[in-house]
Amino acid sequence: MAIQSIVLYIHLLVALMIIVLVLLQRGKGAEAGTGFGAGASGTVFGARGSASFFSRATGVLATMFFVTSLSLAYLAGQTPSAPTIILEEESVMGTMPEPEVFEPESLPAPTGLPELPELPSLTGVEEPSADEPAQP
Repeated sequence: MAIQSIVLYIHLLVALMIIVLVLLQRGKGAEAGTGFGAGASGTVFGARGSASFFSRATGVLATMFFVTSLSLAYLAGQTPSAPTIILEEESVMGTMPEPEVFEPESLPAPTGLPELPELPSLTGVEEPSADEPAQP
């Protein structure tokens, strides 16, 4: 787990550095307005000469970003060899004691509650049979 955390921190740092470098660079179309009037139409969308420090650094950081992305994907696919929860370790837990069974008879009866009245009985009331429909 420690190596995955280190790679993740490097990945986040590289991503932030890429964002900063891209925001610091000037766009290729920034000189388009002055390029047509200057008579050099080849420089409208930027020079084709050697790359600047920012563009080279962006390329290096992009490569590092891809490498850390692939590394994180590989590390996420690995299954740990050690047990992930302590219940899987037989030597640490040993045998577990039997759980206590809850018995409601062992509780004392509540005191201070009023007595409930008895429900009236339903003797003398006939239940409808299954063959006859119920009368409203």
